[in-house]
Formats: sequence, structure tokens, C-alpha cells
Amino acid sequence: MLRMADFVSTEKLEHLVSGLVRRRADRLPPDKALRFLFRIDGALYEMEGRKSVEYGGGTHTKHRHTGYHDFFVGRVRAGERVLDVGCGSGALAHDLAEKAGASVIGIDLSAANIDAARAMHAHPHVTYRVGDVRDEVPGGPFDVVILSNVLEHLPDRAAFLRRLKDELRPGRFLFRVPLFERDWRTHLRKELGVEWRLDPGHETEYTLESFDNEMADANLNVTHREVRWGEIWAEVV
Repeated sequence: MLRMADFVSTEKLEHLVSGLVRRRADRLPPDKALRFLFRIDGALYEMEGRKSVEYGGGTHTKHRHTGYHDFFVGRVRAGERVLDVGCGSGALAHDLAEKAGASVIGIDLSAANIDAARAMHAHPHVTYRVGDVRDEVPGGPFDVVILSNVLEHLPDRAAFLRRLKDELRPGRFLFRVPLFERDWRTHLRKELGVEWRLDPGHETEYTLESFDNEMADANLNVTHREVRWGEIWAEVV
């Protein structure tokens, strides 16, 4: 069955869709119009992320746009033993081994992610494993434990960090987490009851104060913190 998208140009479709959305929003009261627009925006964000992975050949282009690898690589020393929790497709783990000279264990819940990591980002000083560190942690100690866009997905985070600290005895943690105060629209979405999180799987998204409080609850001390790209990047001991 043919649809409009099958026989009009992309440019024409863009014009038609934006016109339809504008006309519908203009007919609605402000609160309903905003909910309507935010829901469309959320659907587009998900599609943009998926296509960015495809465009990047299997690795999201945010890895090179944001430069967050440099934050982690610059805080890891040659010869250190590093645990990369939630390593995904292994792009960061590979850079930690290649650029910092670390010995890395990358662990992820997803067998598909680990298969991709072994295929795309193999390195003689990186070992990839399927696993859940909430159930079982690799044998410590580690010099550094990295959780890059991982902590926000977990419940009982302070207790989880205390357990990692006790069992792995790392010299420091390195974190990258989403900032709730990244944009005024985040607050408005929440006020209107529209999905406001960057990922529906997030248990939380942080303010500077809530991040510091959570670290304190885990008996950890924030020694460095910066805000970039709507995220908190931090070193914690």
C-alpha cells in the first residue's frame, strides 16, 4: 500500500509535516499544544540517536562530538587496572587501553554489545565480559572504576557504590551522568507530565546538589566536577 512518503520528495514531506504540526499546535490551548510538541520531539530524539549510530558505523557520533573520552583518558595512568561498567560497544575501553596505556575490563549487560565490542574495538589490553556488576563483580582490586552514562539507570545507587568501593577498592571513580538542569524544556516537560528524561530507563537525572548528596551518601568525596554537554563529568575518591 502506497503512502504519501513513498511518492513525495523528502523536502516536500518536511514542508507538509511541519505545516501539519504547526496548524494542529496553533489550534490547541498552550498546555495541550506543548504536550503535543514535546511528544513529537521525544520521538524524533529517539530516531536521531538511532540514525546517529548508523551514521557513525555502529558507534554513536556523540563519542567524537563531545570529546568525553578525553576526560576519562586524561584521568587514567599507564599500567592502571580499570573496570569500565556498562562498556557498550567498547569505544571508551579501547581508548583507555590505546591512549592511556591501561589494562581494562569492559563489562555490559548486553551480549549484543559485547559481541560488537569484540568485533569493533578489540585490543590486547582489553577484556570484554557479559555480566551485571549488581550481582557479581570482577575480581579486584581496580585502580579506577568508570561508570559513563550508567549510574542514572540504577536504583539504590549509594548502596551500589558503597558495595563497589568495598569489594573493588578503587583509588577513584570516574562518572558521566545526565544533568536535569540542561535545558528549560526539561523542567517544563516535567511540569506538564510529559516524559522529560533523556532515556525512559533513567531512574534519575541529576542536579549538581543531588549528585553531591548522592556521593556523600556513598561515603565518597568529589575531587573534580565539570559540566559539559548537559552532563556532569566527575572524579570521585
